[in-house]
Amino acid sequence: MLEVNKWFFVHLINFLVLLVLLNYILFKPLLCLITRRNDHIKGSLNSAKAMDKEKEIQLQAVETKLTGARNKARIIFEELSKEGLAKQKEQVETTQKDAAEINKRAKEDLEKEIKKAKESLRKEVETFSKMIVEKMVGV
Repeated sequence: MLEVNKWFFVHLINFLVLLVLLNYILFKPLLCLITRRNDHIKGSLNSAKAMDKEKEIQLQAVETKLTGARNKARIIFEELSKEGLAKQKEQVETTQKDAAEINKRAKEDLEKEIKKAKESLRKEVETFSKMIVEKMVGV
């Protein structure tokens, strides 16, 4: 059985003093350390979540800019293609006109040469005719 004597009170006081000392020396600093650690972990998790949200926002912004840039590039490409086709058509028309002009000049030159050749042949025929008449007449 438990005897209540002077040693009991000494042990009780010793236990209570030890309990108070351990509370101030060990338990409170340990609880404070654990609390700070939990707060730090919660803060880090919140910071990571905020960074993840910011990353998503920035990814969406980059995706939006990329889509806009692709659309601009497509529009510019289409405009340049149309412009290139227009220039190509213009050059083809110019080349066809030049070719028609060259062909016309060549026909004119050919007609002039034909006229010269006909005149030359007429003169030669006249000369040959005179020569034939002279030989036949004997003059």
